[in-house]
Amino acid sequence: MSNLVDLETIQPFDVWGDAVRARKVEGERITLAVVELARNAMVPEHRHEAEQVGIVIEGSVTFTIDGETRDLGPGGTWRILSNRPHTVQAGPEGAVAIDVFTPIRADWERYELLAPRPPVWPRQAGTP
Repeated sequence: MSNLVDLETIQPFDVWGDAVRARKVEGERITLAVVELARNAMVPEHRHEAEQVGIVIEGSVTFTIDGETRDLGPGGTWRILSNRPHTVQAGPEGAVAIDVFTPIRADWERYELLAPRPPVWPRQAGTP
C-alpha cells in the first residue's frame, strides 16, 4: 500500500455482515479504520486484544463499554482498553465512525475485500 491514498481507493470489507463495513489503513503497529454502520446496525458484545479509540463523524450510536452505556453523536468519542467487553448499536440514520486500534487488527485479515465503491463519508460533491 502506498503511504498516501484517498479513502475512496481503499476497498471496503464487511466486519459484521453488510450492516457494518470498514476501510482500513495500517502501519506496523496501528490500524485506522473508517467504519460505516447501516441504520440500526447492531454489533454484538465482543472483545479484542487491541486497544481502541474512536469518534463519531456522522449519525449516532449507542455504545456499551464495560457496563457503561451512552448515546453518542458527531464528536462523541470512546476508549476501549484491551479485552474489555463492548457493544454498539447505530441509530436510525446509521453512523460513520473513525476507529484506531493498537496493535493492528490482524484478525481483520480474514475478511474478503469487496468491490471498490464510494465511501459514505466524506460525501462526494452533488451527493445528498
